[in-house]
Amino acid sequence: MEILVYDQFDAASDKAFDFFVQALATGPKTFGLATGSTPEALYQRLVESDLDFSQSVSVNLDEYYGLSSDHPKSYHYFMNQHLFQHKPFKHSYLPDGDQTDSDYEIKRYNQVLADNPIDLQILGIGSNGHIGFNEPGAPFDGLTQLVDLTPSTIEANKRFFDRVEDVPTQAYSMGIASIMSAKKIILMAYGEKKADAIYGLVEGPVTPDLPASILQRHPDVTLLLDKAAAAKLHL
Repeated sequence: MEILVYDQFDAASDKAFDFFVQALATGPKTFGLATGSTPEALYQRLVESDLDFSQSVSVNLDEYYGLSSDHPKSYHYFMNQHLFQHKPFKHSYLPDGDQTDSDYEIKRYNQVLADNPIDLQILGIGSNGHIGFNEPGAPFDGLTQLVDLTPSTIEANKRFFDRVEDVPTQAYSMGIASIMSAKKIILMAYGEKKADAIYGLVEGPVTPDLPASILQRHPDVTLLLDKAAAAKLHL
């Protein structure tokens, strides 16, 4: 595991951008993408660049259950606003939050992931150590699932909604096994609220109680952190 710590998170976003440049240098790739505030600066750099994703594929980690793709709080909408409308991919896949037949949607998205092996996966991390929406206790061998979000995740995400009551309580999420199948993983984190999770990821035991700890077993992971997120590490 490579751990890179920066004074400012902007520099971490610059480094993440460099990984995209390197990945595309040898031809089209499949990129695993994340939503939320952490990758926004990275996506802005991609938008402003001359990188061409027209022959590449993207697959997203997750989507809120119950939100249509055109809902302004959906992850479809986020990705369109921050990346896809400016930098279209050949194909962009996300779970369908409007699909109420969860068995169907889980099977469909697992097939998408099987057909599009991920070359480079971008991750954030929750303060409770979740990756994607794989909350504490999620099985390490899990594939796509309909997840019940924990109170801490709902609380963390309420800043994106008018009221906490508006935050969805479930989401479709790529499973941990699917994340671990990516050839290269980049996890980005900033701020003191992520310090405990980062400590557990790097120096704690590998346990479902902190899902991100499984990354210790991946052969090619890079952490891009600011000093606050890395504050509890013994580097």
